[in-house]
Amino acid sequence: MKLLKLTGFIFFLFFLTESLTLPTQPRDIENFNSTQKFIEDNIEYITIIAFAQYVQEATFEEMEKLVKDMVEYKDRCMADKTLPECSKLPNNVLQEKICAMEGLPQKHNFSHCCSKVDAQRRLCFFYNKKSDVGFLPPFPTLDPEEKCQAYESNRESLLNHFLYEVARRNPFVFAPTLLTVAVHFEEVAKSCCEEQNKVNCLQTRAIPVTQYLKAFSSYQKHVCGALLKFGTKVVHFIYIAILSQKFPKIEFKELISLVEDVSSNYDGCCEGDVVQCIRDTSKVMNHICSKQDSISSKIKECCEKKIPERGQCIINSNKDDRPKDLSLREGKFTDSENVCQERDADPDTFFAKFTFEYSRRHPDLSIPELLRIVQIYKDLLRNCCNTENPPGCYRYAEDKFNETTEKSLKMVQQECKHFQNLGKDGLKYQLTKIAPQLSTEELVSLGEKMVTAFTTCCTLSEEFACVDNLADLVFGELCGVNENRTINPAVDHCCKTNFAFRRPCFESLKADKTYVPPPFSQDLFTFHADMCQSQNEELQRKTDRFLVNLVKLKHELTDEELQSLFTNFANVVDKCCKAESPEVCFNEESPKIGN
Repeated sequence: MKLLKLTGFIFFLFFLTESLTLPTQPRDIENFNSTQKFIEDNIEYITIIAFAQYVQEATFEEMEKLVKDMVEYKDRCMADKTLPECSKLPNNVLQEKICAMEGLPQKHNFSHCCSKVDAQRRLCFFYNKKSDVGFLPPFPTLDPEEKCQAYESNRESLLNHFLYEVARRNPFVFAPTLLTVAVHFEEVAKSCCEEQNKVNCLQTRAIPVTQYLKAFSSYQKHVCGALLKFGTKVVHFIYIAILSQKFPKIEFKELISLVEDVSSNYDGCCEGDVVQCIRDTSKVMNHICSKQDSISSKIKECCEKKIPERGQCIINSNKDDRPKDLSLREGKFTDSENVCQERDADPDTFFAKFTFEYSRRHPDLSIPELLRIVQIYKDLLRNCCNTENPPGCYRYAEDKFNETTEKSLKMVQQECKHFQNLGKDGLKYQLTKIAPQLSTEELVSLGEKMVTAFTTCCTLSEEFACVDNLADLVFGELCGVNENRTINPAVDHCCKTNFAFRRPCFESLKADKTYVPPPFSQDLFTFHADMCQSQNEELQRKTDRFLVNLVKLKHELTDEELQSLFTNFANVVDKCCKAESPEVCFNEESPKIGN
């Protein structure tokens, strides 16, 4: 297997066609051929990702059997493409082979999926994925010296194990992202294993790789959840806003063509069709670079790079400069006498144009805020166009937009102030109060991400857009990808009622009064001397788990009362770890924490 170099296969990450349409233009043929070669060269990695995400409980040895089978299949088809099995979609072949593994469907409880075919089977495998991975053992860790020895003695085995462990814990992350993570992991291992201080090097350089995975994981689950709960149209408008901000000089017709490439066939990537996802990611990048003169002046150097690198470059490129002739506002949506007639003639195109024009004029606004403004405009016209004087009604639309933005801005300012008052610990457990039904692991993870959002954004000049974008991703992850996910009536209402106003809905929620806490257990307040021996990361994990479970038990308490409990806990740990006998101290002091 050749060295993975997929850093570029991640631009927006959300593209799939149900079957492959062969290209006819020379540039497209070149792009298709290079992408196909990449897939063929990396079939083992691609199979590991797909299998580990579909059957998260499967062992590494079971995964190796499927990899061997898929490599043999690839070799047969490359030797003779006329074989009947070679005309099937790769994802269908993969799932057929998973189902054919003796005893595996029964052992891991997915035999019901194997009785289905084609689209129904793909959806069944998708709904079988579990975002809460608490059932898996802790992520295996090696001593830095052992890791380096393993890398030097059998690089391929180490990478395979790494990809398998990461993929099964991130079942909704797209294959291009996981492959990129594997590239970065190898770069870190290769570099740090040559360093004197391997431990410090690995710890420091692993942080951005982990952050990269978490960021893309949140975003992909967010948009896949939007697709499954609200349909393609919502994803379409998300990308009109994103691309209009990034490429403000693009023509509307070109924008819609690009958006359709990105969003119209989104479901396959969300389902986990790894091969087609990679193909269509490459297709979108090729689209952008073939039209770069009319799309952006910031991506020329990116498009000169080879396919594996250019996508990452495009993602990291700055927003293009605002066209000099672009007016501060587009009057045709508020000043024209014929707004209602234009809306009625083609509502989808009309509101797409409005989203395009408003987004490219407001690069400072968050994507959720732009979607709220679109919804406000839709509601306004629904009312105005039924009055005797529609123009006199909708000419004040800008006031409504500004009012909505001002309200959202105040919400963010209050949240940042709340964060400063509560601190990291206080904020981290707010989601536990509104969704205590979630598992401890999920709540810890979501709390960490919310803290990251506010820590990252609350001191920036672009605080509003930063907080609004990142917090919206956390709520998207809370709502989940699966359309059938249910938590409690209040949370379910916010998740399913209106995508644009989901975050304001969550901000109004109080502690869930329908929740019945688990019975009190003294075990929760039982600590041992190993609390004092834990490393920083492990100690934080134990602390987070305890505090989430404490909030579940006492979720009706006020923020001030909870803050007092957190302080009690911190004081007990500090006191007992300094004591001559920590174990005796914990036995005496721990029961006092909850009082």
